[in-house]
Amino acid sequence: MLVLGIESSCDETAAAVVKDGKMLSNVIASQIKVHSKYGGVVPEIASRKHIEAINPVIEQALSDAGFGLKEIEGIAVTRGPGLIGSLLIGLATAKALAYALNIPLVGVNHLEGHITAVFLAEKVPEFPFAALVVSGGHTNIYLVKNYHDFQLIGQTRDDAAGEAFDKAAKLLNLGYPGGVVIDKIAKGGNPQAVAFPRAMKGSADFSFSGLKTSLLTMLKKRGRDFSAEELPDITASYQEAIVDVLVEKTMRATQDNDIRQVVVCGGVAANGRLREKFADAAFKNKIDLFIPQVILCTDNAAMIAAIGEIMLTNGCRDSLDLNAISRWPLVAHS
Repeated sequence: MLVLGIESSCDETAAAVVKDGKMLSNVIASQIKVHSKYGGVVPEIASRKHIEAINPVIEQALSDAGFGLKEIEGIAVTRGPGLIGSLLIGLATAKALAYALNIPLVGVNHLEGHITAVFLAEKVPEFPFAALVVSGGHTNIYLVKNYHDFQLIGQTRDDAAGEAFDKAAKLLNLGYPGGVVIDKIAKGGNPQAVAFPRAMKGSADFSFSGLKTSLLTMLKKRGRDFSAEELPDITASYQEAIVDVLVEKTMRATQDNDIRQVVVCGGVAANGRLREKFADAAFKNKIDLFIPQVILCTDNAAMIAAIGEIMLTNGCRDSLDLNAISRWPLVAHS
C-alpha cells in the first residue's frame, strides 16, 4: 500500500512515502535555528513554522518517491502526543488531503511510530522484544508483544532523558539542542571525572531531576567558573550518568521478562555514547540489539507512514473529525 506519512508533533515538519514496508522518501524541515536563541521550542512559533513548511515538505517527499499525490492510497498522520498546536497543523493537512483524494486516513501514536522505525531497516526484530523509547519528552521501556500490543515496564518519574540533556546544556550555556552539543563536546572528556548520581537503582522507573540538580549545585559552588578545558569532562560525566541508567534498566528489563531482543529508539538513541554502550552491553549479555539509523531516531514521517501502512492494511480507519491528543500513553489496542 502506498502511504503518505505526515509528522508535526514538535518542531520538525516531516513527510515521507512508504510502500510495502520500504521507505521511498523521508523529508524533514527542522526548526532548530529558529528555536535555538530561546533555548528550547516555543510552541506558537513552532505552529507558525509548520504552516509555512508543510506543503513544500509533502511536495518534496512525493517528488523524491517518484509518485504523484493522486497515486497515494492512504495517509498516516501523527495524532499525538506532542504540542497541540503543532499536531493540529499536520492533522488538518492530512484530513484535507484524505477528503480531497477520497482515501483512508489513520491517526498514529508518535511513540508507536518511534518503535516501528526499526522495521524500516533490513535486519528487524521478532516479537516479543523490549523497547526503550528515549527522547526529549519520553523515557519509557515497553515489552512489545505485537505492533499494537505494549506493556509498560518502566518510565520516567520526572524529566525525560532528552530533557535532562537540554537543561544541562542550558546551565552550561552550550546552546540548543542540548543532546547534540553535549554528545559532541563529551567525546573529548573523561566520563569518570565527576561522580554524578544514578537515581532509582532498584526500580524499573527513571528519574533525572536529581542529576540536573547535582550539576546545578556543582556550578553554584564553583560560582559557575570553570575552564574550557574542564567542559569535556563535565559533559562526558553527565552524559555517562544518563547513559548508564538507560542501559542498565533496559538490560534488566530483558532479564526480568526473559527477552533476548532490544530496540532502542527516539531522538536520544542518536547519541553516540548511548549506541556504543548499548552495543557493548548487548554483546556481553548475548542480546540482539536493534537501533534505527540516526535519521530515523529523531522525529520523522517515515516511521509514521510505516506503522500507518500496517494499520491501514489491517482495516484501521479514522474519520475526518479526528482530533489531536497532547498526552497519549502508549497502550495495547486492537
